[in-house]
Amino acid sequence: MFTHKSQSGLRALVLIVLAVALMVADKRSASFVPIREALSLPLAPFHYLVSWPTKIIDQLKVILSTQERLVNENLQLKKDQLLLRSQLQRLITIETENFYLKSLLRSSRQVKGKLLIAELLAVDADPFVNQVILDKGSRDGVYVGQPVLDANGVMGQVMRVGPITSRVLLINDPRSGIAVQNARNGIRAIAGGDSYSDKIRLMYIPKTADIKEGDVFITSGLGDHYPVGYPVGKVVTVVKDPTHQFATVYLQPSAQLKSSRQVLLVWYQRNA
Repeated sequence: MFTHKSQSGLRALVLIVLAVALMVADKRSASFVPIREALSLPLAPFHYLVSWPTKIIDQLKVILSTQERLVNENLQLKKDQLLLRSQLQRLITIETENFYLKSLLRSSRQVKGKLLIAELLAVDADPFVNQVILDKGSRDGVYVGQPVLDANGVMGQVMRVGPITSRVLLINDPRSGIAVQNARNGIRAIAGGDSYSDKIRLMYIPKTADIKEGDVFITSGLGDHYPVGYPVGKVVTVVKDPTHQFATVYLQPSAQLKSSRQVLLVWYQRNA
């Protein structure tokens, strides 16, 4: 039947008929069960061999999907961490500002008269000029000579006023002058700014004056420019050179001249 002269169509037909006959016999006859089971044993390795690529592909899919999920989760966690850190920094900033405003409010209770909180807009870039610009001007009632305080002490006074801004001369500017007195013994003096040290210097202090390091000088209220009793600075240097007529006394300003952002504008009334 299967000689080279046989036609391929006849062989295919015979094989098909044989296959159908075997399938029908296997379905209807129980005697084929042992034969089928015996034939399945040598074919089992082929079944496993054929299924291995599919299993490997499925495992690779699981591994890749798991890795991708972990990478995405890691990226998301990093984003959440950055967001939480930024929120934490913002909360710290708000808490610091809140604490400073509370301190500013407490200090304002020592001053009689109208008060207005202003914020710094700019700082003069000249190293020998200690001036700042505030966000309040003549439309807010600000006037030249008006005292400016922060939560810790005297900052300076308004020297120039515009419609919506004003320029403040800080107490450590060389052109500044403020009447002060020693809180310990009442010694009065005039304090002026020092452009080289960013401190305040007491003018014309006799070498016999009872001034010590650590003494606190406050506003004396003389001159109608500043409210009386407000901190100006603490003595950090006392030099009594025999070759000089006067003692050299420097104060560290009580106000945070380099870091304060909010300040108090005071409508000071001496007789209030």
